[in-house]
Order: sequence, then C-alpha cells, then structure tokens
Amino acid sequence: SRRCGLAAGRSYSGGGAYPSVSLTCPLPGVPKAVFAAAEGRERFETRVTVLENGLRVASQNKFGQFCTVGVLVNSGSRHEAKYLSGISHFLEKLAFSSTAQFGSKDEILLTLEKHGGICDCQASRDTIMYAVSADARGLDTVVNLLADVTLQPRLSDEELEMTRMAIRFELEDLNMRPDPEPLLTEMIHAAAFRDNTVGLKRFCPVENTDKIDRDVLHSYLSSYYTPDRMVLAGVGIEHEHLVECARKYLLGVEPVWGSRQGRAVDRSVAQYTGGIIKVEKDMSDVSLGPTPIPELTHIMIGLESCSFLEDDFIPFAVLNMMMGGGGSFSAGGPGKGMFTRLYLNVLNRHHWMYNATSYHHSYEDTGLLCIHASADPKQVREMVEIITREFILMAGAVGEVELERAKTQLKSMLMMNLESRPVIFEDVGRQVLATNTRKLPHELCALISQVKPTDIKRVVTKMLHKKPAVAALGDLTDLPTYEHIQAALSSKDGRLPRLYRLFR
Repeated sequence: SRRCGLAAGRSYSGGGAYPSVSLTCPLPGVPKAVFAAAEGRERFETRVTVLENGLRVASQNKFGQFCTVGVLVNSGSRHEAKYLSGISHFLEKLAFSSTAQFGSKDEILLTLEKHGGICDCQASRDTIMYAVSADARGLDTVVNLLADVTLQPRLSDEELEMTRMAIRFELEDLNMRPDPEPLLTEMIHAAAFRDNTVGLKRFCPVENTDKIDRDVLHSYLSSYYTPDRMVLAGVGIEHEHLVECARKYLLGVEPVWGSRQGRAVDRSVAQYTGGIIKVEKDMSDVSLGPTPIPELTHIMIGLESCSFLEDDFIPFAVLNMMMGGGGSFSAGGPGKGMFTRLYLNVLNRHHWMYNATSYHHSYEDTGLLCIHASADPKQVREMVEIITREFILMAGAVGEVELERAKTQLKSMLMMNLESRPVIFEDVGRQVLATNTRKLPHELCALISQVKPTDIKRVVTKMLHKKPAVAALGDLTDLPTYEHIQAALSSKDGRLPRLYRLFR
C-alpha cells in the first residue's frame, strides 16, 4: 500500500490499526479540489441604477433564501411646515392598508404569508420607509405590493377613523409610560430647532387627528411621493431582477392622487436656535406595583453637532461612543460601555443618579449631541451641574486608551448591526437617498480608525460655542434657569467651584 507522511498504521484504544491519512498529500484517485473564490469586488458593492422617471434602485448582495426590499421616501415631519402637523404619523399608521389591488390589510398579509413575508412602515423626521422581508423567489409579488401600497392607497373613511383611534391611544400611552425617552427626544428637538424643520412635531397632535382627511393626505402625497424623492432598495436579490421589477411596477404608474399639483416642496435648511422646553408633570405614579420606579425628574441637554454628510460626523460618532452611559442598573461589562465617561465619572460616583446616557441624532443638514439624565427631584440642581461639567470636560484631554476603546467599540457595534439583513437594507436605502451612493463598512471603519484626539477637541470646541438646548420633564422646582445652564456651558476652564457658584 502507498505510504505518505506518517506511518501507515496507528494503534487505537480498540487494539486495531487504521491507515493514517496525510493532510498534505493529495489522495490517490481523487480529482484536484477546486475552491470557491469571490468573483471580484463588485459582488460586495452596492449597485445603483436611476430609472427614466428619477427613481433610484439600489441593491446589496447578501446570500440566503430571504430578502428585504422596501421603498424609502424623502418625506417626514420636517416637511410639514405648510401642512397640518402629524401627516407623516398618519401615513405610518395607514401603511399596508387597502390599495387598488388589495381589498384589505388582511389580504396583503395573506399574500405575504405565501412567501413567508412580514411588512413594516416607519416614519422619522426626514424619511418614510415601507419594507418587506420575504422569500427571494417572491420578489415580483413583493415589489408589486410595495408599488401599490405607496402609490395606490385607498385611504377609506373606515381606515382613517381607525388610524385616528390608534394615534390617540399611542399619544395617551406615550404620556403614561415609565420611560420618557421618546417624549424627551421630541422636546429636545423642539427646543434646539424651534418651529423649523427637524424641530417640528413627529407625533400627530391630538387636535389635528380630526382635521387630517383624504384630501389633506392626497395634497401632501402629490408633493412628496414623487419618483425623484424615492429609492427602491433591496438586500439579498440580484440587481438586474430588482431593476426589472421596478420598471414593471414603478415606471409610468399613475398614482391614486392623479396629476394634481401639490404645494412646493419644502427645502428649508435646519436653523439651530437653542432654548428650553419644560413640562411640569407628576411622575410619582408612572410605575405602580410591587417594585415601582421611584419618582424621577428627567433632563436632556443638547448642543448642535453636524450633518451626516460632513467629515466631522465620524469624530462626533466616536465622541458619542466615548461618552456612552446608560441606566444605573445596567448589567454587563466593557461590551456594554461600562468604561465610558458617563459610567466612570457620573453613575459610578453619584449613586443617586438613575440614568445618564449620551445620544447623537444626525440629519442631512444638522445634528444634535445630547445627554439624558434622571434623578430624584430634590437633586435636579446637582444633576444639571454634573452633566454640564461633562460637556465642558469633553474639550479637555482625551486619553489614547480611552479613544482607542471608543473607536473599537464603534466599529464593533457597526459591524454587528450590519449582520442583520433589515439593518443593511435601511443603511443602503438611507445612504442612497441622501447621497446616491453608499459607503461600505470597511470604508467607515477606516475613517473611524483615523480619528485623533485633536479631531475630538476640534469638534467639541465648535459645539460648545452654540447655545444649549434643554428639555426638562417632571418636578422642576429646583431646576436652574436656562441662563445659568448657558453660563455654565460657556465656561472655558470647566472648574467645579465656578460651576457650583453659578448653580447656587
């Protein structure tokens, strides 16, 4: 017998012998192995095609049985200045209701069920997104359904009435839930961009629920649901097939609102104003039961950052990760951000602080970096002092270890999120909607790696020159005045005694 490498036989516990197989010599009589190889970079890049009517079709290859496909529209609450506030909220709730082809929501869900599909619609300040995840073999059905949902909704009287009820219930729930973060986010945007663009209300005001009807919705849709303001994005499908479906179902389609001329599209650029919005509210009974959450006062302080189109967006994202934070009872280790500044300097040193979390909101023309903090109403003054001090200390020295940890954590979070197909879909759609192209993850990771301590200091210095935006909710008896908060943030040295005097 042929021998290669080690001895031909080896004893085993059973007492017998078995011929060894070398891992370095080819096996006799077996054809040479042909290994799989990537077919060039184009297999991993996002492909974009612009149709004759201006609609952009974008796709990203991700192999598997299922795909996520959707339509993103450059439309949201920031565009409602000339309309009744709350239209985008209405459209979100009305999504995937009856259309020209489908008689009811149930019919749509049954159609998707045949392809193992689910659907969802989300409206934000600047984008409305209709998405479906289903078996890739049902792509024709999915794109046909999406075209019908976006361009041919029936908006029946019964559906409008059900939507009004759903919105009233959601608004009631929003004011009762123990976690006020969505409410505070609304308030901080309203304070930072008073009465303009991203500062306009995202949720429909109760008084507008009865005023929004089919005519109002058609007027808005005719202005903003135009092909040049839309992207059909897909992940997990062949680009040519998606383009073919787009031509078949979205090219030359007459929308249900016809050729009526809507109002001119609002192209206003966000104007940062700064300011304060206060809501006095009894928070003593928001969480009753055997283990109730204690009565808390919530404060959110923010400063203008930058647009996601600017180069400084990456340093701001690293800064936000460096600040980190969370709830005082958050479990976990370094992966949960336990070495971030808001944990080390705030939550670990002040046991009475219930929460301290950094958030970064970024849009096409502006951004907002803010810190949300919660504590007992009697300690609001000290809490505001501590948070303003953290803002000032951002402009100080940045440790190399601290910066590298924040950069590594940001890259890790980015890559982990992009393991999910729906997240890739949203990333593709939003980037193509804003820039007509997409930066790939490895490009973003390279930009993150290049951030230096001087970049952090530069963006913070620029940010601290702006007036603060403040949102306050709960018992505000001991809340410092807006002038005191502004004066504290304008302090260049960040010395605690000076801040202490300002708040006293």
